Amino acid sequence: MSLKTRLDTLLARAVDNGDMPNAVCAIGSREGTLYEGAFGARTLGGSTPMTPDTVVWLASMTKAITTTGVMQLVEQGRLPLDTPASEVVPQLADTQVLTGFDANGKPQLRAPKRAITLRHLLTHSSGLGYEFSSAAIAQYMEATGMPSILGCAKGALAAPLLFDPGERWEYGIGIDWGGLMLEAVSGQTLGAYLAENVFKPLSMHSTGFQLSEQMQARVSGFHARSPEGELSPMPFAMPAQPEFEMGGGALYGSAQDYLRFMRMLLNGGILEGQRVLQEATVKEMLRDQCPTLACGHVASVAPALSHDACFFPPEDCGWGLSFLINRKDIPGGRAAGSAAWAGLSNVYYWLDPASNLSVMIGTQVLPFFDPKMVPFLKTFEQEVYAAR
Repeated sequence: MSLKTRLDTLLARAVDNGDMPNAVCAIGSREGTLYEGAFGARTLGGSTPMTPDTVVWLASMTKAITTTGVMQLVEQGRLPLDTPASEVVPQLADTQVLTGFDANGKPQLRAPKRAITLRHLLTHSSGLGYEFSSAAIAQYMEATGMPSILGCAKGALAAPLLFDPGERWEYGIGIDWGGLMLEAVSGQTLGAYLAENVFKPLSMHSTGFQLSEQMQARVSGFHARSPEGELSPMPFAMPAQPEFEMGGGALYGSAQDYLRFMRMLLNGGILEGQRVLQEATVKEMLRDQCPTLACGHVASVAPALSHDACFFPPEDCGWGLSFLINRKDIPGGRAAGSAAWAGLSNVYYWLDPASNLSVMIGTQVLPFFDPKMVPFLKTFEQEVYAAR
């Protein structure tokens, strides 16, 4: 059975069964596109169908793209990976470690044992966390009035550390700081820099922090799944006038565009004659940077946004420069050393250099790590590899 037949059948059935409100998928190799598919309506109950060029909120799939821009500047010697990041963004020098709260709920803080580096920020080992996955950060917000990072508010960057840099893995806002470092060195906004240095050479015409008129005409609606398992449309949009362009999660884009980005990485930094990264840089990005740490488990303290998420046993997961790296082969699926991650809106990707394969699949629904979507993803991965 062909890849197209297998995946068309699987995806159509999942949407028809309510496992997803809609779906879009793109799969490719170093040489080209292997599969495109779109299923369901852009908004549940609507009449406009999903298409392969439908635009979705990429959420944390933004991180790999931001890191690509950052690593271009590392290649050029304009950003250092292993010296204090505060030399580029001085505000980071004031960041302290949160040790707890006193009897009155006042945060207790101390100076970190070592400086945060760009490598810490890109590998989620800086000590910075997320409000939806850390009860301590959520309590700190309540105590101080610190705004949410999801609103692209600069005040959210004042979050404290949960531990000393380099000592643990904790999913967080580090790559937002990486984007600010890029802006400080390049003199451009993150969006303008990426448009010129990543999106243009890769012909990613449907990706950006702001929805162009053409993108708006193709954007998917958003949905929520109730605790009882029912799906319904919900209003959603990233801030139209953000205080900063959030490099950790604010891009919109199409599956077709994201596939071009992944194929560039599969090809060692080049696509159709356009070099975006040096081959050695891509290898460094895909290398497990945290071999002694357990990575990849994201707890949830905000059930409306996310369930607890764990793709593989944490001891089997490393972390590259913005990617989860699986340390073992997945039976019937991706090879060890594959790179992957996802976005809050239930969008997922992986690239498997050993198998010459890159895959992006997504819908637009909260909470993240949807209990219907997750088991489907395992079957989906097995079908992809069985057809090759």
